Amino acid sequence: MAQVYDHGGGVRSIEVPIPDNPLGHTLVYVVDTDRGPVLIDTGWDDPASWDTLAEGLAACGTAPAEIHGVVITHHHPDHHGLSGKVREASGAWIAMHAADAAIVRRTRTTRPERWFSYMADKLTAAGAPDAHVSPLRTARRRSTLPGFAPAAPDREIVPGELLDLPGRRLRAIWTPGHTPGHVCLHLEEEHPARLPGHGRLFSGDHLLPGITPHIGLYEDPDDTTVTDPLGDYLASLERVGRLAPAEVLPAHQHTFTDAPARVRELLAHHESRLTGLLTLLAAPLTPWQLAERMEWNRPWDQIPYGSRNIAIAEAEAHLRRLVKSGKAEAVAGSEPVAYVAV
Repeated sequence: MAQVYDHGGGVRSIEVPIPDNPLGHTLVYVVDTDRGPVLIDTGWDDPASWDTLAEGLAACGTAPAEIHGVVITHHHPDHHGLSGKVREASGAWIAMHAADAAIVRRTRTTRPERWFSYMADKLTAAGAPDAHVSPLRTARRRSTLPGFAPAAPDREIVPGELLDLPGRRLRAIWTPGHTPGHVCLHLEEEHPARLPGHGRLFSGDHLLPGITPHIGLYEDPDDTTVTDPLGDYLASLERVGRLAPAEVLPAHQHTFTDAPARVRELLAHHESRLTGLLTLLAAPLTPWQLAERMEWNRPWDQIPYGSRNIAIAEAEAHLRRLVKSGKAEAVAGSEPVAYVAV
């Protein structure tokens, strides 16, 4: 049975399950407009997830075939996965920020072998042992996981502009960090319960009440630009904090108030983590060695293969922030490259 919650003011949420994931579900928001319901995110591409979404829409008095549009906070498969099925059922438009739309197009056109080779090279450069890299060297088949053939969006979300939701005021706020094109969506309308603050904020994965989103690297096999995703995220957090919405409607967990306080907590968390990493970097470490020594939600030897790849990316994102802020540097001549505090 789909779990549906009425947030008032023509906004409801549906808990769409994510298979075999500790997050449990994605909160898909249904926003009433003068031309029919619009979804904010759609959930994971899985038959059970689709059934739950359809049941939830029925409980909201609508159906997949009646959806007018889909607004995607970011391209990850637990948010964008079912967008194509919604569009097939309804003819709805799909809107996404240009930076994430570029990732979707690249994912649709890049051969799997190119991705496996790219990831193997990246992990080798990060100091991963051969035993960890070799499965990627021999992998040649397209993954059956959702996300390898995502739906191409047909509208662009332009930061600062109001989206085309007739009868509503929904403004896009660009919040890169978790992905390069992540957007939060500011509903510039009085809170239905008249809570103090400025409207309501659909925060995607950018601002969550009890967990910190993954900040890894913006991966592109054909782009050698050295990005700073953690720096992007911290700046984006401050931007959202200044909005001071009355309520935050995130894509996971539950709604909450006092966004500025949560922003301060997350800024303090990352500052503390960066300080801790400088202590670890008293002696030179590769990104792999740093990840092994960082604090995660379980010991390193209990972290699954795929999650280790995510951890390496997060370690590298933190290293890039330290290097850019002048607090760490690469050790000249090291191979693979090691970093040390300065």
